[in-house]
Amino acid sequence: MSLLAAAHGVVNASAPLPWLIVAGQPTAAQLGELHAAGVRTVIDLRDPMEPRPFDEPGQVRALGMNYVSAPVVSGALSDDVMRQVLAALRATKGMPSLLHCSSANRTGGPLIAYLMLDEGMDRQAAVEVAMRSGLRSAELMQWATDYVAAVRTKP
Repeated sequence: MSLLAAAHGVVNASAPLPWLIVAGQPTAAQLGELHAAGVRTVIDLRDPMEPRPFDEPGQVRALGMNYVSAPVVSGALSDDVMRQVLAALRATKGMPSLLHCSSANRTGGPLIAYLMLDEGMDRQAAVEVAMRSGLRSAELMQWATDYVAAVRTKP
């Protein structure tokens, strides 16, 4: 079963890269299907204080997958947050992984930065991929493109 097929039914699930699923909140059963399809790392962008329908960290670990919490919170977007999410993506490159928040909107910012910095995409192409993957926030898009510009201009 393909990664994307395993994510069937997960809100806004898409596969912007062959090894990466970005999506909204999966159910416990959907996490099991993703694990069966090969996903080994779940990167959760929700704030730990956000309501959760089940104990996701516990469920992920019970399935034998790695759980990474990297909160992306509107109004608290920083270079440190971006570096944390990018580090998690870089650590899993090529290994089946899930990057998610509640709706897939917050996945867009880090996805843009990753696609531009690590996959060599231009800004327009990266933004289009992120929008097809659930990005709806101009703030997140600006955060990502500002971060990339700053990284590229550092000596």
